[in-house]
Amino acid sequence: MLWGETRNTRCGRRILDDYRNGKISKNEINEETFRKYFYDSELHDIDLVIRTSGEVRISNFLLWHVAYSELFFCEAYWPEFRKIDLWRAIRSFQKRKRNFGA
Repeated sequence: MLWGETRNTRCGRRILDDYRNGKISKNEINEETFRKYFYDSELHDIDLVIRTSGEVRISNFLLWHVAYSELFFCEAYWPEFRKIDLWRAIRSFQKRKRNFGA
């Protein structure tokens, strides 16, 4: 792994290597192909991301999988995250109208 290389970069590199080695054709390279090349290929898209500690960013965390996720930001740090914080996140999620990029 190269310094600063992300999971998505490694995935792209593996696809490129397989293309160059004739294992896949350029017509086979699509969204589903990318999913197959991820190290966590069986992980489905994530519906809700809860970010603790008051940070308002996702820090390169599973970028492909969280593309259409709902984000909930909480001031509590992880060790102090309580049931009430989880319920607030769930309630916030339930109130949202999801359109998946439409």
